[in-house]
Amino acid sequence: GATEPGMAAASFAAAAMSAQTPPANPGTTQQELFKTVMDDVLGRVVSIRVTTREPGNGSGPHRHPGSHTFGYVLEGTYEFRLDDGPVQQLKAGDTFYEPPGSLHAVSRNPSKTDVVKYLVIQVSDPAKPATVPEKK
Repeated sequence: GATEPGMAAASFAAAAMSAQTPPANPGTTQQELFKTVMDDVLGRVVSIRVTTREPGNGSGPHRHPGSHTFGYVLEGTYEFRLDDGPVQQLKAGDTFYEPPGSLHAVSRNPSKTDVVKYLVIQVSDPAKPATVPEKK
């Protein structure tokens, strides 16, 4: 059935006010802005969040086995490498994409002084793990 525009806006606003996700590691925060199950798309879950990394902060190599991950840099510089590709210095306005299961080999803020903020949009299979650290 049809959804009233106000109801959709209200549910989005309620999701936007949700609590921040505990950091995966110190120096990183994630604020979930929106999350819903896409019943007509095989029950996939779509989530939108803002990740903020303090200067010099990063995460170890990892994979998102069930997620298509799209990113948009809001401010600062985001150092990014996928699989064995080149290390990229992404700036505000740049985008990135990680196919499910690909190796996110580099994910860090290379700045010594400025935070980096980026928007992450994921379409995920809830039956698969969200993030798996890469074994060394």
